[in-house]
Amino acid sequence: MTLTSVELIPRDRETLMHDAREVSEVFPDAQMINIPDLLRFPLRSWEAAALIRPIFPRVVPHIRAIDIPPDAPLPGAEDEGLREVLVVQGDPPSDLKHRTYPNTTESIITRYRREAPHLTVYAAFDPYRRAPYLEMEAIARKKDAGAAGLFTQPVFDMRMLDMCMNWLHGENVFWGISPVVGPKSRSYWETTNHVIFPPDFEPTLEANIAFARQMMDAVAQAGGNTYLMPLRVNLARYLTPLRRG
Repeated sequence: MTLTSVELIPRDRETLMHDAREVSEVFPDAQMINIPDLLRFPLRSWEAAALIRPIFPRVVPHIRAIDIPPDAPLPGAEDEGLREVLVVQGDPPSDLKHRTYPNTTESIITRYRREAPHLTVYAAFDPYRRAPYLEMEAIARKKDAGAAGLFTQPVFDMRMLDMCMNWLHGENVFWGISPVVGPKSRSYWETTNHVIFPPDFEPTLEANIAFARQMMDAVAQAGGNTYLMPLRVNLARYLTPLRRG
């Protein structure tokens, strides 16, 4: 059985609860929710995960490795209802008052496996930001540290998907899919994540829905999982057409 996760942004408690209820209504295919940890919002990912668990029992908060003090408890480790976390390195904060630490993703994965062995720990895969051999070396280190699976950054090209599926053959992967609607959204991905879009890419909602369907079908046929990131779009308009059957 393939799984589908949907990412929700924890802007505030009320918006998060509203979005979680909407996803449960318009997209019953979602078996789990991912919550990124965004410093511009006061609600942290593991706090948000606890809030929406009555709606979605499977919630995966993202944990920024560079935010964790060496002697501090691991975020979410003492939450008895939490079962899974995704450890990411974390981008340097724009707020200089926010303290960070020289942790690696691997060191924090290792801590989770040692200090909270009841949690399943995932890691991130990004096919765009650096040379493939460097990314695959990093994946090997994350697996050695105890990562049980991977969530990928969005993929925007079926040829890229096919190549990455070959690189990660046999791994437990949630393949990222995100709509890119309008020139500003496209510029963000090109500038920040170094994405190279295919020449026939169309930054319209309709084209993104069609691509998401195509990618979800290909991933399902290969026995993989999908990770939908409906950023800057209406949840119902984007997710409803992606329902199976």
